[in-house]
Amino acid sequence: MIKVVAIVGPTAVGKSALGLKLAQKFGGEIISGDSMQIYRHLDIGTAKDSPMELRQVPHHLVDICNVDQRYTVKDFQSKAKTIITDLNQHEKLPLVVGGTGFYLSSLINNLNLGGQSTGADQTRAQLLEIEQTEGIAQLQVILKNEDPQAFEKIDIDNSRRLIRAIEVMRTTGKSITDQNNGNQWAEFYLVGLTDDRTKLYNRINQRVDKMVEMGLLDEAKAVYDEQAKIPQAKNGIGYKELFPYYAGEASLEVCLDEIKKNSRHFAKRQLTYFRNQMDVDWYNISDDQNYQSVIETKIVNFLDGK
Repeated sequence: MIKVVAIVGPTAVGKSALGLKLAQKFGGEIISGDSMQIYRHLDIGTAKDSPMELRQVPHHLVDICNVDQRYTVKDFQSKAKTIITDLNQHEKLPLVVGGTGFYLSSLINNLNLGGQSTGADQTRAQLLEIEQTEGIAQLQVILKNEDPQAFEKIDIDNSRRLIRAIEVMRTTGKSITDQNNGNQWAEFYLVGLTDDRTKLYNRINQRVDKMVEMGLLDEAKAVYDEQAKIPQAKNGIGYKELFPYYAGEASLEVCLDEIKKNSRHFAKRQLTYFRNQMDVDWYNISDDQNYQSVIETKIVNFLDGK
């Protein structure tokens, strides 16, 4: 089965830096899982890797659209699957790096985005409702009855794994522990980076200040001037908050504070999404200074099937 490593977590936590190091370590290539880095000329506000970093390791799904183009989660899913399959054929490790939760979910869960629900989508929705109304204990009962083999092998205290195992059994008739069940198109190891809230928020504030030093105001002004032509790109955090400044309706200080506030709120939403919707192996970057070496060992084991 195709194996993919994904690095997720809140904005400004260091996902891109880790992705570069891991790609160099394992001879991999990076696939951006960010909904804004696809746009050309939006470099600073989207926190793209620098031109030098982009040259160090092959990057995919970066700078592939003009700002007036629409880009959907379906576009991402289709392109990312093609790239991952190609990298696998060339024995390159795909590393998906980004914080757009639904993009990652569409890829990992192979969601049907054509407008009609599949059996798997309906099953997942039913199981999520059971979790909310009856709790994890009921999911454990269902799995034990329907797939006792998986019940003995997976972490039954993890609701995401329970739901996934039941979903696989119901939609394929085979256990998730059978690697030939055919339901999963790829196997993912999800690395999650986080930090203490105060430290993370300080990192976010410092990043915004650094963006201003790098020329964010000029980049955002170009977006403001063309906003009527770019209905999707203009909504990115770091751009829209500055529109009142260019319109003479608010001070620069107020607008920059708004960017910082919205970025902090976005980080909180990202953490909530990844924790609730995905089976992530989390690492607090302040608690363990050796987290990178631990992650490298986990990836080796993942690639070896351990």
